[in-house]
Amino acid sequence: MKIAQVAPPWLAVPPKGYGGIEWVVSLLADGLAERGHDVTLFATGDSMTKARLDYVFERAPGPRFINDVLYDTTHTLHAFRDLEAFDVFHVHAPFSALAAGAASGRPTVHTVHGSFTPEMRELYGTIPDRVWYVAISEAHRSHMPGLRYGGVVYNGVDVDSYPFRKQKEDFLLFLGRAHPDKGVMRAVHAAHAAGARLILAVKVAQPEEERHWNDDVLPALGPNDIVLGELSLQEKLDLLARARAVLFPIDWDEPFGLVMTEAMACGTPVIATPRGSVPEVVADGRTGFVVSVEDYPDEAAAALARLSEIGPHACRAWVRDRFSKERMVEGYERVFERAVAEAAATTAPQR
Repeated sequence: MKIAQVAPPWLAVPPKGYGGIEWVVSLLADGLAERGHDVTLFATGDSMTKARLDYVFERAPGPRFINDVLYDTTHTLHAFRDLEAFDVFHVHAPFSALAAGAASGRPTVHTVHGSFTPEMRELYGTIPDRVWYVAISEAHRSHMPGLRYGGVVYNGVDVDSYPFRKQKEDFLLFLGRAHPDKGVMRAVHAAHAAGARLILAVKVAQPEEERHWNDDVLPALGPNDIVLGELSLQEKLDLLARARAVLFPIDWDEPFGLVMTEAMACGTPVIATPRGSVPEVVADGRTGFVVSVEDYPDEAAAALARLSEIGPHACRAWVRDRFSKERMVEGYERVFERAVAEAAATTAPQR
């Protein structure tokens, strides 16, 4: 197939730092190209890909310009300038690219990378069957089941690029934004209840993150806790591989949660709460433990005492079987084939 991958225009593909969507787009574009498809990646000129790269902006403007109208619209107009050049458009941002795909008459697939906020429900509700939607977990799809879904496709990781380490070091890891919904306070309390050293690699950017971090989290930290800022890829992989466990105590319905699969790919178990996709991603008792939100500190501390029951090889095998780059590419191939086949059937001449 001739496939247009339309990435958001704010960050390079793959991203230089933070950017979960851009990592998924990178793996998908490369994987589809490796399988023989004719793939064009519409991203920024500082991107790197095995697909054909096409761009209007030479450099990514950075996180400060996320959702900027000018960048978004200009990028979309460039990507959709030749509709007949592609069998299917795959758009990853829910704004002008989604509108262009819905109005184009061409098979268009849109991955819903974010949550179904009231604003996004209103947007998607105006075009529930004008594009093919992809949810990134069954839990995610359940929040708006009335859309025309091409399927559920889990975000994939390139398992072989993650360092596997059987022998772990004596620290726990929290990696994520310092938002209350991410549960950083629960991670701190759980580590303290277990008497364990905690490393926090946190992103503090938005006002609510700054308030929560400064007013709630910092005063609660102990002398053995270590705070890091945003990490490079290699720094993140090193910590994920060395940690005894990754704490993922979210209190919102996160659509996927890539850090869980990244940790397990390194052979590191995850101790998480049963919100959003967590029960689909973590095999309770096999690749980690799923404990309650309300009693997370105590239950997580009890689970930490049972980490010897979790085998690092089982964690990595679970990811390779369900959440690998290859599984993700195969899933999207099925969605694209469905979208193209239905479009051909509806435009075929009647006899």
